[in-house]
Amino acid sequence: MIVLVACFGVPLFHLVWFAATSEMYSHILLVPLVSGYLAWMRRRNVPAVSKPNRLATAVAGCAGLVLLAGYWLAVWRGWPMSDQDGLAWTTAAFVCLVFAVCGFFAGRETLRTMRFPLWFLIFMVPFPTLLHNWLENVLQQGSALTAYALFEMSGTPVFYNNLNFQLPGFALQVAPVCSGIRSSLVLFLTSLVAGHLFLRSPWKRGILAVAVLPLGLLRNGFRIFVIGQLCVHIGPQMIHSAIHRDGGPVFFALSMVPFFLLLILLRRSERVPSALRPAP
Repeated sequence: MIVLVACFGVPLFHLVWFAATSEMYSHILLVPLVSGYLAWMRRRNVPAVSKPNRLATAVAGCAGLVLLAGYWLAVWRGWPMSDQDGLAWTTAAFVCLVFAVCGFFAGRETLRTMRFPLWFLIFMVPFPTLLHNWLENVLQQGSALTAYALFEMSGTPVFYNNLNFQLPGFALQVAPVCSGIRSSLVLFLTSLVAGHLFLRSPWKRGILAVAVLPLGLLRNGFRIFVIGQLCVHIGPQMIHSAIHRDGGPVFFALSMVPFFLLLILLRRSERVPSALRPAP
């Protein structure tokens, strides 16, 4: 593992610098720490004997080498590539090779015990630009439509056309920066860790993770709705107010309320009623 980190030293340094200077991908710095902590929590469940998983080692190793070869081919050919795309290639290759090393040295049973901490390392990989833009566009459109529905339900006169709102005395456009992609990603990662720690049923963990999408759209749509209402009822200058510039954490905190209520509901549903518990 030390040799692997040494070989990827420069790309990993670039990844750390990229994450430290990026609003969108600052979570990358926490991913290996969270993964390591989750692995440490399960250390007592690691079996004493674990045979090498040759299939996992071969598949992950080949995938890592193919990704690395593709990256160097693109560099050698001089194909245009953003820093984000380059880091997506090299980090994905590094994570695959980490899987391969763990499969060879840790073994099948240990991998089964540590599968979530290992798979969580995937979120070290930045989104390729194409995927990033697609997700941003989906969330942008979804947030705008949610805000439009809230304006309609409130009885506010509104005309909506392709991310543009015409409100009484004010025009509002939903920009890509208003998509809420970063907060939605953070909430999704939170749902995965919370589901792993507090839920036993895979399908209930899935419900918690899938619920992030409607919660994210509702949170961001509500934020657009509130800003629009402030601009209509107080004045257009509210578009430059603190609630627009710095209100993201407030609305994120509001979205955590239904998230934790859902988590509590799912957790309670897993408890076996005392009447159905076997006698001691």
